[in-house]
Amino acid sequence: MKNIKVIYTVFLSLFVSSVFANDINKKTVEIDKNGYAILTDSQIKNIVERSYQYVAMYNVNNKYTASPKSNFTTGGWNKAFTNTELYDHHVNLVARPNNDALYQVAMLDLQDDAIVIEFPSFNSKYISLMVSGYDHYVDMPLSTVSGDFDKPTKILFHSERTKGYNGEPIEGIDHVYEASGDFIIAALRIMPHANETERYNQIVEEIESIKGMSLSEYKGGAPTSTPEMDFPATGETDEDVFENNLLEVMQFVFNHTSFDENNEMDQEVLAAYKPLGIAPGKTYNPNTDVKIDGEKFRDIADKVKAENLAKMLDPELVKKIGAKIFQPKGKTDLDAILAVSIIGPIGIPMDQAMYFPVNASDGSVMNAQNDYVIKMTKEDLPPANAFWSLTLYDQDRGFFIPNDNKKYSVGENAGFKLNEDGGIDIYVSVEKPDGVPEENWLPINLQDQNLDILCRLYAPNLEKIKTWTVPKAEKINRK
Repeated sequence: MKNIKVIYTVFLSLFVSSVFANDINKKTVEIDKNGYAILTDSQIKNIVERSYQYVAMYNVNNKYTASPKSNFTTGGWNKAFTNTELYDHHVNLVARPNNDALYQVAMLDLQDDAIVIEFPSFNSKYISLMVSGYDHYVDMPLSTVSGDFDKPTKILFHSERTKGYNGEPIEGIDHVYEASGDFIIAALRIMPHANETERYNQIVEEIESIKGMSLSEYKGGAPTSTPEMDFPATGETDEDVFENNLLEVMQFVFNHTSFDENNEMDQEVLAAYKPLGIAPGKTYNPNTDVKIDGEKFRDIADKVKAENLAKMLDPELVKKIGAKIFQPKGKTDLDAILAVSIIGPIGIPMDQAMYFPVNASDGSVMNAQNDYVIKMTKEDLPPANAFWSLTLYDQDRGFFIPNDNKKYSVGENAGFKLNEDGGIDIYVSVEKPDGVPEENWLPINLQDQNLDILCRLYAPNLEKIKTWTVPKAEKINRK
């Protein structure tokens, strides 16, 4: 009798798994009388989880091209912005922005011509060039960790759809990079040595000497003009896209992204959308084609977001999946890319940087109604070969907290002071405690606002990371 129960349990488990698998991978869907696809919660969740990387990067990349141009938007494609000052709380294009490095961002449209960018050598101990398309797979063509940027370098960007260029060598070009999409971000992170005035000024001059041009122009011809494109609307948040125009955005993404027939993640997202009529090379008309229940999609997207935010509050889990975070195609998985797409897109892989949450010592959610202190001895300091920082955000939106001091992080660039023993005490508080150096104070406003603190390590010591313990924030009593 016992064996019969075991066999029945196994059979039931296999049956349920089979039904669930068939449910989320149906070849067609039923349509109601109003033209809406009839989808189960499991189907919607599958679509949402496989879409977040594309939705997040569509929002990020297209917002970076927003017009009019500001100090953190390019004002169009095949344009760039030059950033020579550390970011402040006015930056709201991407969650959990960086206050450690100077970002130089080029937004490239590779449809009609390849693009060449010329970089000088840099007098900085950390620089990296990150590239990502709408698929959010991350490549690092150049970095100081790999020994680059010690001499001038020319790099050519193209996609498999770029007109007039098929990957052939070009005289004078040091690197050729084939992007996974037609619309990409190329982001240069430069440690500015902001507390070394002479060195900082030299780095600013080097930044201003970066040049970009079309391949036609590089060869001595006329610059290739960038055609006007009709892009689907971005959302203020990713969840807005899930609610308002997901199918329109994903159809556009599919038409401008390279998919690998041997890559499981690529094929799974294509399979999820095929029953809805969304596939590479097609068009989508919201007036005549199938529609989805946007409110339901948003509700499930909100739940998926909450689940992944909770996961990434566990430093040990971050260590566990660290090798799969911000990786090229084929070197990541759905769990890793989903989490980082929600928490903060366009990061860099663990050999370049690692990101750890600093949690409250009592396990509670940090809130601006309380003050906190983070204490590290010399031995506790983050094991970074380049530099480290701790940055404060509001948890809900992931943005810097406005303050008159424009102080959002503690580290080598934003400022910090070690004590006489080589350690540091960092205060998160409404008022700066007496005797605490200004550099070691992160101001908050007295309100009911949940907080996040992110510890970044650039060029981390991967061996020491194995035994290093992420610091905790201790709640302290206000006077």
